[in-house]
Amino acid sequence: MKGMRSVCVLVVLTFSACSLNQPVPGTGDRSTATSGTVAGLVSTNAGTEVTGRKVTATNTATNAHYDATTATNGGYTLKVPAGHYTIDVELRAGERLEKRPDPTDVGAGDLDSGRDFVITR
Repeated sequence: MKGMRSVCVLVVLTFSACSLNQPVPGTGDRSTATSGTVAGLVSTNAGTEVTGRKVTATNTATNAHYDATTATNGGYTLKVPAGHYTIDVELRAGERLEKRPDPTDVGAGDLDSGRDFVITR
């Protein structure tokens, strides 16, 4: 019966955290992670989200490329191995970048967010 009580408490705690839209802490070991995540938004200088654009992170040491396509909100997420990256977005005729993210170092287990682009049309 004692073991059953522990399971019930765990279920209640997990449900409470999820129902409040809060993260449930993980119990994994971050030291075993080998990749990180780069994320950001692509928008125009008028504030419009840019959808369907290819965003590429390039590892500067290996020249390996990792691609994602922007979602309906202009957001993108790239899971990449730990390393140093430049990040580019696909431009179309008549467009230029008003804002681009600086190169970034992504560590194992890192979430490098806010890597945003602003396109001028």
